[in-house]
Amino acid sequence: MLKNFLPDEHVNKILDISPELLIAKGIRGLITDLDNTLVAWNEPRITPALIEWFHSLEKAGIMSMIVSNNSEQRVRTFSDPAGVPYIYRAQKPLPYGFRRAIRKMNLSEDQVVVVGDQIMTDVWGGNKVGAHTILVSPIAQSDAWTTRFNRILERFIMARMRRRGWLKWED
Repeated sequence: MLKNFLPDEHVNKILDISPELLIAKGIRGLITDLDNTLVAWNEPRITPALIEWFHSLEKAGIMSMIVSNNSEQRVRTFSDPAGVPYIYRAQKPLPYGFRRAIRKMNLSEDQVVVVGDQIMTDVWGGNKVGAHTILVSPIAQSDAWTTRFNRILERFIMARMRRRGWLKWED
């Protein structure tokens, strides 16, 4: 049961994920969460560094898509300046949003990586569809009220994984 929540990798921030790293793993598509993965949950705009990062993925032939449980307005306001396609109200961790993104990219699950800051939504959902998963350290120490319960469960699950020696990084 715990293995459902285990990410394949962990990075401190999304900008640590290079196109070269993804290509070496056979990845051709990246699905990313928005809040606390790309920017703080209460930050409405994309940063120039993230726009450059998305463009570097595109230049390397890696498709990207934002899959978020947030509203269309929130996701569109963030995504449009970089021209990144998105799926809003994805109902993560249910597989529907992930599968829809994979279909839109016309890739197989093993060619896709799911990146996010929560094991309860992003990692679990990515693992359910058979994608490679990367857990990112949350950008902000605070969360929207809807995420707070997930963080409590996440700390419990991660403590159990750590005791079993499955996690190789610090909080």
